[in-house]
Amino acid sequence: MSLFPAVPSFTLSNMESIFHEKQEGSLCAQHCLNNLLQGEYFSPVELSSIAEQLDEEERMRMAEGGVQTEEYRTFLQVISNALGVWGLEIVLFNSREYQQLQIDPIHEKAFICNYKEHWFTVRKLGQQWFNLNSLLTGPELISDTYLALFLAQLQQEGYSIFVIRGSLPECEADQILRIMRVEQQQRPKLIGEDEAQRMSVQQVSDPGHTADEVLLDEDEEELRKALALSRQGMEVEDEEADLRRAIQLSMQGGSDTRSPSTAVTAGSSHESGSGEKEAMTAEELRRRRQAYFDRQQAQSAAHHSSSAGGEKDSGTKPNQ
Repeated sequence: MSLFPAVPSFTLSNMESIFHEKQEGSLCAQHCLNNLLQGEYFSPVELSSIAEQLDEEERMRMAEGGVQTEEYRTFLQVISNALGVWGLEIVLFNSREYQQLQIDPIHEKAFICNYKEHWFTVRKLGQQWFNLNSLLTGPELISDTYLALFLAQLQQEGYSIFVIRGSLPECEADQILRIMRVEQQQRPKLIGEDEAQRMSVQQVSDPGHTADEVLLDEDEEELRKALALSRQGMEVEDEEADLRRAIQLSMQGGSDTRSPSTAVTAGSSHESGSGEKEAMTAEELRRRRQAYFDRQQAQSAAHHSSSAGGEKDSGTKPNQ
């Protein structure tokens, strides 16, 4: 008895059975592996554990291979070890050994592609090929005639391509697409492409928010921020100038033996000293100001008393 019911002879308009992890953060190696195996087989924790298990001998062997950066070699070895759990291995597509086999790409099962820090999977499901790049909004159908050209184009753009050898685990999408063919009416876009286009159209179509005006608004906002900061700086400088003048006056009034130049030096020391010294200087200034006011009041009272006594002796009345 067949596992699947009879299917009408029509093409599938959607690809909901295909597992496709979309890009999250910098987890493209995880997305690449899970899209290849068609399930949530690996997590960031599990891949980190595999990376930690790489011994020094493996690292030296990778370094001797002379392939790009250490980060690239580490990712490549992690992916290789992760696939080794499933009895799978990776072979460099443009290596001399593989090219001598002269295998038509459509007869393979899957490819892993890498450029700089991004990894993604191209896999056959049923009798059709799909680009399962996590940067796309969904799987992209690739025709048999276009597959070789697609891989050649990736190589021209600097991608490293690896062939997956071995038996991939069974998956629902592969079982369904063996008896159904997919017809893709519209190719998927890059994640965020629709939003970028919408913003571009809105800026051009809205007369009040053209692209130049948006840039102008951003410049004006930066200018407002700069002006606000400069005003704050001017206020602080004004307050510091007032404080210095008050300190100078207080120091002059509190000590008859200090010259103005000495007071300025004391004020400069106050500004550049530690917090404890600043607190002591402020307290000292308070005491000196209070002593100055007390002396002024005492001198005024003494002068008033002396004037009153002189007027009494001369028989005149003090002025009211």
